[in-house]
Amino acid sequence: MADPKRRKRSGGRAGNTRREAAAIDQMPWRLPQNIDRPTEPLTPEGVEAVHDGAMRILEEIGIDFLNEEAIEIFKEAGCKVDGENVKMDREWVMEMLSHAPSDFHITPRNPDKQIHVGGKTMLFGNVSSPPNYYDIEQGRKTPGTREQCANLLKLTQYFNCIHFAGGYPVEPVDVHASVRHLDVVHDKLLLTDKVVHAYSLGKERVEDVMEMVRIAGGMTHEEFDARPHMYTNINSTSPLKHDEPMIDGCLRLARRGQAIFVTPFTLAGAMAPVTMAGAVAQSIAEALAAIVLFQYVRPGVPCVIGTFTSNVDMKSGAPAFGTPEYMRATQMTGQMARFYKLPMRASGSCAANVPDGQAMWETSNALWSAVQSGTNIVYHAAGWLEGGLIASPEKFIMDCEVIQMIQRYMEPAITAAGPDEIAFDAIKEVGSGGHFFGIDHTQERYETAFYQPFVSDWRNFEAWEVTGGMWTAERAHRTYKQILEEFEAPAMDVAIADELREFVERRKREGGAPTDF
Repeated sequence: MADPKRRKRSGGRAGNTRREAAAIDQMPWRLPQNIDRPTEPLTPEGVEAVHDGAMRILEEIGIDFLNEEAIEIFKEAGCKVDGENVKMDREWVMEMLSHAPSDFHITPRNPDKQIHVGGKTMLFGNVSSPPNYYDIEQGRKTPGTREQCANLLKLTQYFNCIHFAGGYPVEPVDVHASVRHLDVVHDKLLLTDKVVHAYSLGKERVEDVMEMVRIAGGMTHEEFDARPHMYTNINSTSPLKHDEPMIDGCLRLARRGQAIFVTPFTLAGAMAPVTMAGAVAQSIAEALAAIVLFQYVRPGVPCVIGTFTSNVDMKSGAPAFGTPEYMRATQMTGQMARFYKLPMRASGSCAANVPDGQAMWETSNALWSAVQSGTNIVYHAAGWLEGGLIASPEKFIMDCEVIQMIQRYMEPAITAAGPDEIAFDAIKEVGSGGHFFGIDHTQERYETAFYQPFVSDWRNFEAWEVTGGMWTAERAHRTYKQILEEFEAPAMDVAIADELREFVERRKREGGAPTDF
């Protein structure tokens, strides 16, 4: 858990770019830009077909909303409501979508960590919501704890390639559900100064987190409401349903101008059609149904359309991630997001149970499909295992290596082709009988010419073996422990920290949020 003494420090190494005594020499904080053209597997006719399919779902089949307030709002808007089922005309849907911004900013308590959502910006976030934890030292899967959650939050703050904090990086089941949001968000706001998230799971949780974010930022209520400072992410209950608490939370956030990500979780062959075009069409319909509701309530509220369309293993029924179908569905959804002029969210994911080769190739597939699709927000980019049921610090470290490589890949300097890059004089100097190691052109650039890894080991077998022969996950675990040792929480004004602590203590005395147990 968070150390309350740390809030009085003036700042630390976490997330900085200083080279001395650091666990790793990482790339600096920046918001990477996707300089590549997106991969577009759908033809223009295919985009129209998926759009028409989504609109027909909304018009002819409808989406169930289990939230009574939402039902009344849809009635007011003139939609066709039959019990919990809502049908809406495509003209109205497109009119509502015209209000949604194509890009926006979210400003956390540290304005230097403001993020831009949309355009060509790519943002990567930590793993969120696994109930279990695994690291190679304990060697087994266990329910998450508050200490483990805090340690993963420290990684979230430390890595410059992680731009925002998602939900709980592991569910701390040792904290009662009624006050869990108070303790974990308190830890999060002390241990990180990046954009944070609220779970839309009942009005108390959403209202408490909004107030905690406001206090941590030293804002008045008017300042908080004036622009986005946080966000929520909700999933539809596929197929074709939105539940009560998630819609309630989003409506509360929408009325205060905070950002909302809507991400259907559709598994082709189980919760959606077995064809990827059908699964994407259903996912689009489920997402748009909620987004247009929020636009009607507050035109212009920032919304992101998310995708979590994958397939199941048809032999076992288990979810599969990082598959060819998953990659194509993400790319197709990217085309649809651009069609609707909405920012897009995708995910880093895998079905592997431990931080091994399968974990990395599936996650790499997922991350690269997000890049290829033009995704703006990549959720679960670091630390995810077992289809989202396990959080792992070793996997977090290994994933950050991949994310840094993606960021390096997108640097325009790599594709620059001016005289210095063509290097004609250097080629002439070396000729056909020499090498480039010692010439001035190389010596002037060798420190920054290529990506330098912090987990990968590029030595030959003998050199690797003589230094211990550590496998990748072992090296990642060592780096994890070094980061924890050197971590210092970002600065927070003492008066603000005291006000935040007092709010948490008061809300805990009041009972926090109601639960079913």
